[in-house]
Amino acid sequence: MAQELSPTFTFVDGEWLEGNPGLIGPRSHAMWLGSTVFDGARWFEGMSPDLDRHAARVNRSALALGLEASVAADEIVRLTHEGLAKFGGETAVYIRPMYWAEAGGYMGVPADPISTRFALSLYESPMIPSSGFTLGVSPFRRPTPETAPTAAKAGCLYPNSGRAILEAKARGYDNALMCDMAGNVAETATSNVFIVRDGVVKTPVPNGTFLNGITRQRIIALLRADGAEVVECTLTVEDFLGADEIFSTGNHSKVVAVTGFEGRSLQPGPVCERSRELYWAFARGSLAKAA
Repeated sequence: MAQELSPTFTFVDGEWLEGNPGLIGPRSHAMWLGSTVFDGARWFEGMSPDLDRHAARVNRSALALGLEASVAADEIVRLTHEGLAKFGGETAVYIRPMYWAEAGGYMGVPADPISTRFALSLYESPMIPSSGFTLGVSPFRRPTPETAPTAAKAGCLYPNSGRAILEAKARGYDNALMCDMAGNVAETATSNVFIVRDGVVKTPVPNGTFLNGITRQRIIALLRADGAEVVECTLTVEDFLGADEIFSTGNHSKVVAVTGFEGRSLQPGPVCERSRELYWAFARGSLAKAA
């Protein structure tokens, strides 16, 4: 059954195509061995904050997976603005630059970087409501750098997050809180995560098992500049059970409160709300500078 798509435009091989063009065949390395990387930026309310950093990160991800970063970051930014002009400007747009390999190297297993292809897909995708979501602790773990390409935003990492979400939803939660192999909290299945306890903001310290997200970094800097104490440290599930607030940061909807954790109800708290205010002020300031 064909998937019903929101308005979508994809730049590939020098041209913009509408809809969901078929790009990967059964003999493509990416099809059977998963050599794909991507990044996600956002356009909303006339703004695309940190687009340059997302463009640079997809190139780092490509290199980390043995692909060729064939399109300069500033060209990805330029193409994005070109593509955004094709939309009506009312609905938020997801910005997804991607690389994948068509051929393999030794015995076909590693990607052949010469065969790398690039696409930039833009599609309408509303921001999720800021009212929040619930979390359950996942039995599945984030892999270590020795066991998976965790330095890349690689497609092969996401089936693990997918099964974590399915398990959590089967127990009545919206999303999953995932730990690393040592049993310490890493992130949600889709985003970075913060807690607040006694006025102190805490977030898992990057240890190679999850991406140090661009929105995560931005929120830490904004909160610290606003006078908040933000600590990057090792956190346990028990820390989350005792938190006054829990919220997440990520590209999809930037800052969103966690309103329930393992059966405990939570309200969107003042630090989460302040984080959203600071982020939107930063984004609007970036837009004004660009103008």
